[in-house]
Amino acid sequence: MAISFVLHNAQMTQALGIWLGRHLVAGTTLLLQGDLGSGKTTLVKGLGKGLGITEAIDSPTFALINEYPQGRIPLYHVDLYRINAAESDRLFLEIYWEGVEYPPGIMAIEWAEHLQYLPPDPLKVAIAYRQSTEREIILTPSIPAQATLLEALTPDAILADEV
Repeated sequence: MAISFVLHNAQMTQALGIWLGRHLVAGTTLLLQGDLGSGKTTLVKGLGKGLGITEAIDSPTFALINEYPQGRIPLYHVDLYRINAAESDRLFLEIYWEGVEYPPGIMAIEWAEHLQYLPPDPLKVAIAYRQSTEREIILTPSIPAQATLLEALTPDAILADEV
């Protein structure tokens, strides 16, 4: 069952990322969808902060994949904005979500609609503009463990966990 929130500003979007970074388990793949400038990278920056990553997190628009191994668990940040589905197949992203060649971590894929095939059990994150600074975020779990985790996610929990 999907849950939905209104995030009133970029700080709340980042705070949601921090909460997710502190609570998600290794092996989770986030499929991020939303218009250009909707807050996908802001969410991933918060995710990195919640994982304890101190390195600056930038959108890998040209590099396609940025790896941040030094947090609580690794973060693999993918941006598929510049490629199409057929090209995404050639990135062999499964080496990250299968955890065979890289340590299991959190994989955040921006522009996930450009994937030719999906990873198993993703947590889908859709971000949409509502007003000038407001965003609506919809999180859709794929497995019961994600649904259970999201039951604890409230606006108050997001803001409390930011501290």
